[in-house]
Amino acid sequence: MLTGRPSRTALSSARARAVHQTEDSPRVFADPLATRIVEGSGGPPAPGAAGMPAEVRLFMALRQRVAEDALRAAPRTRQVVVLGAGLDTFACRNRDPGLRVFEVDHPATQAWKRERLAAAGIEVPDTAVFCPVDLAEQTAEAALAAAGFDRDAPAFFLLLGVAPYLTRDALLTTARFVAGLPAAAELVLDYNQPPDALPPDRRPALVAQAEAMARMGEPWRSFYTPAEIAADLTGAGFDRVADIGWRDCLARYALDPSLPDLFGGRIAHARAGGRERNQPTCTS
Repeated sequence: MLTGRPSRTALSSARARAVHQTEDSPRVFADPLATRIVEGSGGPPAPGAAGMPAEVRLFMALRQRVAEDALRAAPRTRQVVVLGAGLDTFACRNRDPGLRVFEVDHPATQAWKRERLAAAGIEVPDTAVFCPVDLAEQTAEAALAAAGFDRDAPAFFLLLGVAPYLTRDALLTTARFVAGLPAAAELVLDYNQPPDALPPDRRPALVAQAEAMARMGEPWRSFYTPAEIAADLTGAGFDRVADIGWRDCLARYALDPSLPDLFGGRIAHARAGGRERNQPTCTS
């Protein structure tokens, strides 16, 4: 993002989630607030995401579904941290009074989001906590500590649509923080593979998308193969890393197996702590 200005990719991702609610079938991720936060009213979503390839929108919906399904499967967790939250609505959709949701994002983007929430009449529950911080230059640890994050309680971290915009060092700093917490912690993130890791027919689309992001002033700064992300996350201290690909998602949610994987995006689910410590796993 450009200094002092809200993220354009945050709006693009939110538009994609909004369009997914009405244009894609089957709908794999339900977000009743997506359209409202995009428009600041109850009107239809703004143009742009409808022209995005359906498979790209689907991946954005799938990464959210995978993350929130994993969160629901972690019943001991009473605090969630959404890193680089953008216009994510989980904090406002959460109706569990015992689950605190910390939103960590750049101050400009977070201020812009709060204006949109107010304009749309979306209630911000008492369980939502805003933590302004620039992840590309600072760690989330200090902001979370000041906001009341409990290091000694199990926590679940979401890093969706963010890792490609971070340098490898910045991502490792965040991963080490999460994995080093005294209590059990989980992290779900999505990442891009390097162009040369994809089949030749898919490389031009990925390169073109990367160039488009750079022109917008929000360039992709990191790429990983599944083996590299697993090595980095385990090296940061996670005990188990599950890597989830496009085909895994299609099978998990009973979607059309012939849908093409346009950009090779993948999802990693890392766990640290707890009573059992297993060897890292990586599935295709």
